[in-house]
Amino acid sequence: MSRKENIINIKVNEKWCEFSLDRDITSNMTLSFLLREKLGLTGLKVSCDEGACGACTVLMDGKAVLSCLTLAVQAHGHEIITIEGLAENDPVVKAFSEQCEPGYGTALQCGFCTPGFVMSTKALLNENPKPSLSEVKEALSGHICRCGCYAGIAKAVLHAGEKLEAGGKKS
Repeated sequence: MSRKENIINIKVNEKWCEFSLDRDITSNMTLSFLLREKLGLTGLKVSCDEGACGACTVLMDGKAVLSCLTLAVQAHGHEIITIEGLAENDPVVKAFSEQCEPGYGTALQCGFCTPGFVMSTKALLNENPKPSLSEVKEALSGHICRCGCYAGIAKAVLHAGEKLEAGGKKS
């Protein structure tokens, strides 16, 4: 194996990062471990570490992926966006933070699951800016909220779509 083959390049939150296989990362290291432990991006959460809860969701080339089930080496040449890579005024972030309606409640309570929900919402709205409630439920079906904020989360996703339609930026 030549020296070039041992280099892993990943674009993380708009910045290219270079890793040496076996020095910086191992072939069995997960993307979630790399992002949290090596790069300090602790906004993404690891809860179940087996792909059952959605807390570790990040965007890879605009698509939602579970970083606990993705090997870091699989991200070579790809663009990864974590919750830290979103603008403070991102329409999805704003919709989640503003969501608190009678009958629907808040989109976040303890906040542990929120980064995963936000990242899946970004992926959904990139593909479908005006999803129906059933499409929202389907897109977020792999996520678990221990606080039970599902109605508020669904409402936040619909509001984020409205914000995008009203002129917010898509990604």
